[in-house]
Amino acid sequence: MVITKDWRINEEIRAREVRVVSPEGEQLGIFTVRDAVRVAFERGMDLVEVAPGAKPPVCRIMDYGRFKYEQAKKDREARKKQHQVNIKEVKLRPRIEEHDFEVKARNAERFLKEGDKVKATVMFRGREIVHPDLGKEVLDRLASQVAPVAAVERAARVEGRNMIMILTPKG
Repeated sequence: MVITKDWRINEEIRAREVRVVSPEGEQLGIFTVRDAVRVAFERGMDLVEVAPGAKPPVCRIMDYGRFKYEQAKKDREARKKQHQVNIKEVKLRPRIEEHDFEVKARNAERFLKEGDKVKATVMFRGREIVHPDLGKEVLDRLASQVAPVAAVERAARVEGRNMIMILTPKG
């Protein structure tokens, strides 16, 4: 049974008649809201509307405070399991030395294996900007080096004095 975030409880329930379900899950029948709330209070619990779209709406007798606590706990656990995708940046130069390139490529590969995206930036200084083909070659080389673990999300393009390409992890 899927329960939405905006539950109506006790006197907030607007329907005239509701189908009541006990805390154990057995159906108690159809009651007026006033009678259903009285039954819930006799048990020391709340009446919570769990299926407002049904005819008549379904309400469950439960400890609302404890229920809200359990839902918050489930939400926290779900958030813990989520992996936030970060964008890591690898900065390169158009005339980068071979060893430096290898180090940057290994770092990019490590970031991709951890599940993060990689923003590869070739920074141009001075008159280097008139040779964007050198930057494109460097980025293409990087893309082919990390190809087993990455796919190109955004191809290389010039933005100001930089050429940027975004890689995303495969699978």
